[in-house]
Amino acid sequence: MHPYASLPKTAFWRTGVAETGLYGLSDLWKSPWTLPQDVQFATYGSCFAQHISRALKERKIGWINGEPAPLGTPETLSKAFNYGVFSARTANIYTAAQLRLLLQMAVGDVPVHEPELWEETAGGYRDSLRPLIEPTPFRTEDDAVLSRSAMVRGLRKSVENSDVFVFTLGLTEGWESASGQPYAACPGTIGGTFDPQTHRFVNYRGAAIREALDDALALLKRLNPNIHLLLTVSPVPLTATASQQHVLVATTRSKSVLRGVAGEIAEDYAEVDYFPSYEIITGAPTRSSFFAPNMRSVELAGVELVMRHFFQGLDLTGPARHGDAIAEARQADAALAESMDAEALVCEEAILESYNAA
Repeated sequence: MHPYASLPKTAFWRTGVAETGLYGLSDLWKSPWTLPQDVQFATYGSCFAQHISRALKERKIGWINGEPAPLGTPETLSKAFNYGVFSARTANIYTAAQLRLLLQMAVGDVPVHEPELWEETAGGYRDSLRPLIEPTPFRTEDDAVLSRSAMVRGLRKSVENSDVFVFTLGLTEGWESASGQPYAACPGTIGGTFDPQTHRFVNYRGAAIREALDDALALLKRLNPNIHLLLTVSPVPLTATASQQHVLVATTRSKSVLRGVAGEIAEDYAEVDYFPSYEIITGAPTRSSFFAPNMRSVELAGVELVMRHFFQGLDLTGPARHGDAIAEARQADAALAESMDAEALVCEEAILESYNAA
């Protein structure tokens, strides 16, 4: 006898993958946590994370909206100003470094006004942390800081009231200021002015990403000692790379590092887990069938399969713990329930394609 003799069928490629086929795959993920039946999720991260927000709302499973649109705001206006996309108006958070900075502001370690504002040549200001959060630049610096303050309050509220904080890792590539502040996008692409003397490209390595995630977990627990962190990796390839590598090679490097770090931190903390959305979309059984003709966007059928495995793996048999707070939150968020079109994802990184001269 040896260890392999008693393994289940899912431990072997032939019986676990080849013979089952794509839609026969089972037990890809089972949550290690028994969550309350009235569980509350907060969702953040890259573009693909928006699918999780939608799926939770569609199934009427607790999704926290820490920064809802003002009452009476028309649906089209809420959508234009990016309300209801994530649990606060952070916009897409592509890197672990960005997440750490936002949480540092949420706990008060970094003043809300400290991260840069970009003054636009045509007038107004954009937030370097979320340059496309509103259709037009803020009129004044005070307006920009006021909006950022509301976002930070919403982020804090969502962390304090959630059972699970879902974060989708998107990129290893990013841009920073000379002082080390991470940006949401390269200055000059969708806001700001690029200065090679003060703006630097960073392709975060595994150790730096792990450090940022460790810090982020500690910050989350300062706000909510009982919170769980569920990590995923976006299957969406890079739009463009500044690494000097071919974009296919750069994408493989980026996703591999993110997947490795996410797995390691999930192994090290009982309150952290990894959900394999990346594997479901990009794994061999799919034969890349879930990608649109541009070989980048994920088709709805793939999203639905990811969500099926996600909800099948949840254990929501724990005692209810949120009481009337859920009913109140659902009532406040009713105007946003249908605010997002099934396929209209907001993705700043995709704008980089407009700089492709070819």
